[in-house]
Amino acid sequence: MKRRHKSLDIFSLSFLDVISCGFGAVVMLILIAKTDVESSVAGADEVSSLLASLISLQNSVTEIQQEMDADLNTLQQLSGQKQSVAQASQALENQRQSLEQKNASIAERISGLSLVEERLKQASLSTPQRPNNERDIEVGGIPVDSDYVVFIVDTSGSMKSIWGSVSKEVINVLNIHPEVKGFQILNDMGKPLISGYDGKWIPDTASRRQSVIALFKKWNALSNSSPVEGLTVALRKYAKPNITTSIYVFGDEYSGGGYDAVINTVAKENRTLSSGRKLAKIHAVGFISAGTTDRFSVLMREMTQQNDGTFIALPR
Repeated sequence: MKRRHKSLDIFSLSFLDVISCGFGAVVMLILIAKTDVESSVAGADEVSSLLASLISLQNSVTEIQQEMDADLNTLQQLSGQKQSVAQASQALENQRQSLEQKNASIAERISGLSLVEERLKQASLSTPQRPNNERDIEVGGIPVDSDYVVFIVDTSGSMKSIWGSVSKEVINVLNIHPEVKGFQILNDMGKPLISGYDGKWIPDTASRRQSVIALFKKWNALSNSSPVEGLTVALRKYAKPNITTSIYVFGDEYSGGGYDAVINTVAKENRTLSSGRKLAKIHAVGFISAGTTDRFSVLMREMTQQNDGTFIALPR
């Protein structure tokens, strides 16, 4: 029997199935590959967006930090200004208190000057108008019967601060002695105002008084705020038994250690004469204020009492 050969059909059903499956696989691969690309692009866009947001947040944080630093600087400046205002306010308060103290001091000085003016009025009413040119024995409690006058003035810093008032009081004392044969001005160390008149009397004339007072207002000499040296010089150099002498001590403070030594020293120098009077009368003018102690007053009250003199306390 003759064998028959089968014909080969390329486009059979099985072949088409294989082709279809292969085509489907290719399509699937294409679809899968396209989806991954879209996902990558979407991821890249999201990352870019996040980076942009991060950069924006970082910039915001930087701006906020800068604003905080600026606010902190402003706060520090305001704190400094507050301190400056507080200091200025305290300085103004101190100035106000100082002015009040000065006003009180001026009021006290005016009161003291009124007292002196009253005494000077008494002197002017009685002394110059005497037809026989005799002087009153006493004016305002101060004997003015001496022919020679010595001023002993404390020239320390506390006195220099009221030197104008001190000068006026020196003039006032000279005025209650309308005419003397001579006068002298020493500081509390015994140094004379005019060195050319050391150991001599300054002639008492109107022009001489004016020139001496002009020099006195500019006087600047060392001082230890203790009148013992000045009193010793005045009693040894100027007070003589054959003349009448009055010594006026001007001061506001006594810096010495005790009183007895000074009083005893002056008592030895200012001896009592055979006539019964002292070699010189010792008076004192004290400038008293809240800033001074009572040591000068204590010393000079006892000193003037023992030496036929008068103590006057004046507000600075």
